[in-house]
Amino acid sequence: MARKTLPEECLAGSFTSAAAASAGMSRKRQRQSDIAIPSRGIRIPLADSANAPANLHAYTALDDASVLTHHSGARIWSASLPAWMQEDWRIHIARDRNSSKPRRRNVVGHRMTFKPGEVVMHDGVRVTSPARTWLDLASLLTIDELISAGDSIVAAHGPDFPRPKTPLATIEDLRRMVAAHPGMRGMKTARLALSEIRVGSDSPQETKMRLLLSRTRVGEPVLNHVILTSWGQPAVWPDAAYLEHRLALQYDGAHHSDPHQRQLDSKRRAVTQRLGWTEVRVFKDDLEGDKPFVIEKVKAVLQARQRRLDVAAAESIG
Repeated sequence: MARKTLPEECLAGSFTSAAAASAGMSRKRQRQSDIAIPSRGIRIPLADSANAPANLHAYTALDDASVLTHHSGARIWSASLPAWMQEDWRIHIARDRNSSKPRRRNVVGHRMTFKPGEVVMHDGVRVTSPARTWLDLASLLTIDELISAGDSIVAAHGPDFPRPKTPLATIEDLRRMVAAHPGMRGMKTARLALSEIRVGSDSPQETKMRLLLSRTRVGEPVLNHVILTSWGQPAVWPDAAYLEHRLALQYDGAHHSDPHQRQLDSKRRAVTQRLGWTEVRVFKDDLEGDKPFVIEKVKAVLQARQRRLDVAAAESIG
């Protein structure tokens, strides 16, 4: 006999067994092979392609006190996480410090204290705010990993960009969060990371590139710079730039091997040069090792440009 079709409200992501019963699903139907049971009282339709909030919805729908935190909160906000943390699919759930700690399969339970505004509803789930999520990660991440997470949370682009972007939180929001919890674990890491978080980085690799350069004599590049045409129209949006030297840095990830993307990259480089700038393409391998090649790449371009300027200056005097 054919299985009954799942109710529409049970098709998009996880749902509780109580919600299933309210929708008319029998206990037998809830246990059939097209439904996964990751933990007691929670069901997930195997055929769905829901996003993270939908798949985690049932974990906060079980009661009105459970909050997604740490790794799970970061996934809800699409914050940058290191590879080792991305591979950890345990679900972090907290309740108030005066309540019982959540205990269930594949769940890391916490008892935590939250100040007003630190727990919000987002896409149907109860989760720590972006700033509080970032602070909770401070006890688990290295300084650079926390900087990367912070960059992804404060990332923003203005109206001159092809895709303007509004930040999840501002650097000032992160600063206030640190000030509000002086005794929390990871506070030293949070304070050190906070001083190096910047607005304008779109990926962990872009953050890594910026940090590598800023910690050398080359100095820190500028983010969110827009190269304009002679009539003031936005033309190129480098990932990072050295304005004085008219040097544009572009990080090219794996998708840049696509033929169409290569064509776009070639056009971008031509426009950059036509506007009097030099483009340096940076690849993943350039950021690896004890002496990352990106530093030498940038140094070489800056030195060559300075030599040209010196020659031009000497010829003008002569």
